[in-house]
Amino acid sequence: MYIMDQLYEAVAYKGPVCVGLDTAADYIPPQERRKGAAVAEAVAAYNRALVDRTVDIAACYKVQIAYYEALGRAGLDAYAQTLGYIREQGSLVIADIKRGDIAETAAQYAKAHFEGDFEADFVTLSPYMGMDSIEPWLSYADRKGKGAFVLMRTSNPGMRDFEYQELKRGGRLYDAVGAKLAELADSRLGTYGYGTFGAVVGCTEPEEAASIRAKWENLFFLIPGYGAQGGAAKDAALLFRKANGGVVNASRSILKAWTQVADLDPESVDTAAAAQAARNAVIHMRDALLAALQSPDKPGVSSWA
Repeated sequence: MYIMDQLYEAVAYKGPVCVGLDTAADYIPPQERRKGAAVAEAVAAYNRALVDRTVDIAACYKVQIAYYEALGRAGLDAYAQTLGYIREQGSLVIADIKRGDIAETAAQYAKAHFEGDFEADFVTLSPYMGMDSIEPWLSYADRKGKGAFVLMRTSNPGMRDFEYQELKRGGRLYDAVGAKLAELADSRLGTYGYGTFGAVVGCTEPEEAASIRAKWENLFFLIPGYGAQGGAAKDAALLFRKANGGVVNASRSILKAWTQVADLDPESVDTAAAAQAARNAVIHMRDALLAALQSPDKPGVSSWA
């Protein structure tokens, strides 16, 4: 079984929320930061608390490595601890590393992030050096069932600098990426009709979403842009097929949910209260997506609520 099949099933039974653990120190309640633990240790502890309170309602987690690299060696230890803890709890984790090199360098990156201390279930990849930047990762799909999400049409304003370039043969650059990924997906289709390597497709351009979903039916989508970047549930819903085929990532709105709770004093809130606020934020997001999808016809979808 490819790992994408497990993600499909997680969406069916828990809903499509991907919790982003892009955890900066100032996302942690001040009272917890004052307890004296080193920053990296505090980050790891906060992540564990949030996982404990959301693992039953989140399809998966995405951990952005930059937040941990910025803390040095201790930060990378916190990164490894976070990945390991998520997987120990029986959930799936995406290592958001956006690697894009070729040949032996790519093979070493693949070994680093699909084995050992930094092992994840999925990674994010950049395809812009060509498909030979993707190929070294495929052996882990074949041997260990691993998966990836490849940058296709992202959610940042600068996507138009390159992804929207018109091609002589028609279409845009992101269409060429999609076509290559669809070919790759056809050679490694899982039980539910999705390739083990999917695509990153932002929900900030809803006018394009329906055509992208219709064009690339065999690609599972990692969907950024929800919340802080302006994407709404109705926008993200356009990128799904029958309430599945994608996960919607949110980070700050979940990690910092405690700052939006009216009856919590920001200076005295503890990790338990912050984790409960994160849980409530995930439930609110999941239910908003379910309402927007309006097609709970997959087995288990009704159990989201």
